[in-house]
Amino acid sequence: MPFTVATWNINSVRLREALVSRLLQEHAPDVLCLQECKSPVEKIPLEIFGSLGYRHMVARGQKGYNGVAILSKTPLLDAGHRDWAALGHARHVAATLENGVTVHNVYVPAGGDEPDREVNVKFGQKLDFLTEMRDHFHADAPQKSILVGDLNIAPREDDVWDHKKLLKIVSHTPIEVEHLAQAQESGSWVDVTRQDIPSGLLYSWWSYRARDWAEADRGRRLDHIWATPDIATAAHSSRVLRDARGWDQPSDHVPVFATFDL
Repeated sequence: MPFTVATWNINSVRLREALVSRLLQEHAPDVLCLQECKSPVEKIPLEIFGSLGYRHMVARGQKGYNGVAILSKTPLLDAGHRDWAALGHARHVAATLENGVTVHNVYVPAGGDEPDREVNVKFGQKLDFLTEMRDHFHADAPQKSILVGDLNIAPREDDVWDHKKLLKIVSHTPIEVEHLAQAQESGSWVDVTRQDIPSGLLYSWWSYRARDWAEADRGRRLDHIWATPDIATAAHSSRVLRDARGWDQPSDHVPVFATFDL
């Protein structure tokens, strides 16, 4: 049976509950993974989402920042979480679907503004998080799994509006791209989005700083959907919901979708 998974950094699930509800009503993914929920788990508006058919949730939350949640139309089994880099942040949660697929929802630290761990602790934390994620999936090779989330790195030249100008900007520096590639290789993860859309500029984030985000179109592809090789070939219909960046009081990220025939 086909099912669709979506990932979205919502930048406060309570503030943007109406946007989540709109997505669920208009696009109806079977599974929606949210990052940066900025809410304790018990205050995520599950009753509202449940009224729209999403009665099942596995989440990890914090007051005011971070937080990850997996919403589903069908029952979920909590598959735990990891605190990579020992930050004490709610940045990972996993759940297993009824079809046996395990979904990992990951929110990689942004890394601050200066791409130098000697002067910027946050950048070092980002690299350490990716290193420990790499080591985890190397030691415990995933199968029948999907990894989604705001990975806060745009790895390819066509994942950013200007490759050369962003080489020294956090999210596109060579050291970050290398760390992300190692994490991807550790689990033999397949970048499903680029498997389906192999070429061309593709963004999922546009800064709030731009007066007219659409006109400037200085985006980056920070949000990703990966799958293990045993199910990656079943993936199709990948898309980025660019229009959501223009919704009322939007997140600076937009949803990314993929469908799997499993």
